[in-house]
Amino acid sequence: MNLKYLKHNEIDFELWDERVRSSIGGFPYAYSWYLNVVSPNWEAIVSEDYEFLMPLPVKRKYLFRYLIQPAYTQQLGVFSNKFISSDILIDFVKKIPFFSYQISFNENNKFAFCNQLPNYVLNLQLPYKLLFEGYSKNTARNLQKARSNNLIIECLLNLTNTVKDFMLQNANYHYKNHLNEIFELIKIACDYSTMEIWCVRDSTGALISSACFYRTSGRLVYVFPVNSKKSKITSANFLLIDSVISKFSGNEMLLDFEGSEIEGVARFYKGFGAVNRPYYVIKKFRPAFLVGKI
Repeated sequence: MNLKYLKHNEIDFELWDERVRSSIGGFPYAYSWYLNVVSPNWEAIVSEDYEFLMPLPVKRKYLFRYLIQPAYTQQLGVFSNKFISSDILIDFVKKIPFFSYQISFNENNKFAFCNQLPNYVLNLQLPYKLLFEGYSKNTARNLQKARSNNLIIECLLNLTNTVKDFMLQNANYHYKNHLNEIFELIKIACDYSTMEIWCVRDSTGALISSACFYRTSGRLVYVFPVNSKKSKITSANFLLIDSVISKFSGNEMLLDFEGSEIEGVARFYKGFGAVNRPYYVIKKFRPAFLVGKI
């Protein structure tokens, strides 16, 4: 396969996004607008007419350029609307023009010999009634508890000051130091009409839980969940996820929970009937001064 390495200013972003939009999987991470936030000056490897493409999230430390998986970007790798064979993947990896990298390839990039990480997804094509029957007993109990608390669900298409303030006050330590970048991602995703922000309010109207969902043609990706103490007491997050499942049930879409290796978090996802679809991590040469950075 004839592959070409492109610097950032050589990429045809309009054609790139068109190809990403039609690619298998419906991942949001490979769009140019997304990469521009998480990895400014990213580069790429493409085949003729961008039929197959691979973003390269480049970073620099001193004079050393290397690839690192950006924050809030679970799966990258090779994208196409055609089948991606192992030979094609090998061709792309051989073309990477850097001595050091650690990159997470997407679930459609099947590597035989590399690390796998879990990702739980729920196919939403069935009617809600049948999807609900796949819930665990614990999830059903928590959902019943949430409904008994007279909670209010709302879906927003833009990031409001109320939601921003709630996230600033309640975000966990994973998000605290990156909220400006997170807000930028949410805003630009809203601008491109690929984001829904779901919120739960208590009976007084106070916001107690929120989560964002990237929405593409084939996938809903659950990101940036934030919960108050009252949310945990009232099981609000169970109602939030159930409401999303109810809305999109019967559609050819995947609800993508983005992980997790943490047992309790994985159990929460599996409680809605989600199953593991792993993705793949490849690594090469990590010198001491980059360990912990990539």
